[in-house]
Amino acid sequence: MNRVLIPVHGRAPTRPPSELIWDFAGQTMGTEWSVRAVPPPGLDRSAIQSAVETELERIIALFSHWDSRSELARFNAAPEGFWAVSEPFWDLLNRAMDIADDTDGAVDPTLGALVNLWGFGPPGPRPLDSLGTGAALPTEDDILAARAVSGWGRLRLNRERRAVQQPGGLQLDLSGIAKGHAVDCVSDRLLALGVAHHLVEIGGELRGRGVKPDGHPWWVELQQPQGAPAPRTVAALFDLAVATSGDWIRHYQVSGRTFSHTLDGRTGRPIDNGVAAVTVLADTALYADAMATALTVMGPQEGPAFATAMKIAAAFVVRGPDGALTETVTPAFTAMLDEGA
Repeated sequence: MNRVLIPVHGRAPTRPPSELIWDFAGQTMGTEWSVRAVPPPGLDRSAIQSAVETELERIIALFSHWDSRSELARFNAAPEGFWAVSEPFWDLLNRAMDIADDTDGAVDPTLGALVNLWGFGPPGPRPLDSLGTGAALPTEDDILAARAVSGWGRLRLNRERRAVQQPGGLQLDLSGIAKGHAVDCVSDRLLALGVAHHLVEIGGELRGRGVKPDGHPWWVELQQPQGAPAPRTVAALFDLAVATSGDWIRHYQVSGRTFSHTLDGRTGRPIDNGVAAVTVLADTALYADAMATALTVMGPQEGPAFATAMKIAAAFVVRGPDGALTETVTPAFTAMLDEGA
């Protein structure tokens, strides 16, 4: 038996302009992207393909910490001082800082030094230990040194000059919101082209607008860890986005212990709080992406409490001491299930 999630925003879809659905796909940001689109009359496939690829290239040129030519990478390599940044860079960094403030640093755009230290950044995986049997974990001194140049509270913004202070050694890393932001940007670009009915996915973060030609929504299956207790769950992404943060997505193991790519800036370490996955549904992919990360870092008690207070539709899968998985959902998530019953 499937669970079905239906949006509760109350909006009614318009009629799609065509009976066609065009599919597009490619590689970006170290993962795959795909677009399903109902083309309006007079628009050819190449225009949609070009718009998507151009938008993704623009985002990489701004925010990639893997490309040394990006604006973010140039800031990370800059000496101390205030540096003027472009308007789109400024806008996203401000949004990231607002989210850091709202979540008390559970999403922190300044953890690049820690990301690199733990083997999840551009320098590559951790080196092998002396026996060559696994990754050599960072020392306490390594962690303290990386924490000393990290932390959203250290970042200063000069609004009059649209400038960001590089205090020295601080490494921005917007990967906690970058895929969601990219999904939103591609969706907005398609809408500007007149493609009002579409589904965009980048690395598991999705946003749907409008409906398919038959009037049905864009149905997507939610990601869940192996052994999750919940049934197969599908969501109708009609003017809705979804993102999942999971400890199985990027990790490595040392001596049977798993080290996740999701870091807690408050400890300087990968999370180790039992949260196996968090799925968030929201109006935008950026918010869903950010909150999935934040709630994962907050943990199995603080996360659901925060999500409930903020009326976030979220599902938590938590791994107990015996390895068994349990699920907790927020009232906003339950309301979507009730609507779909």
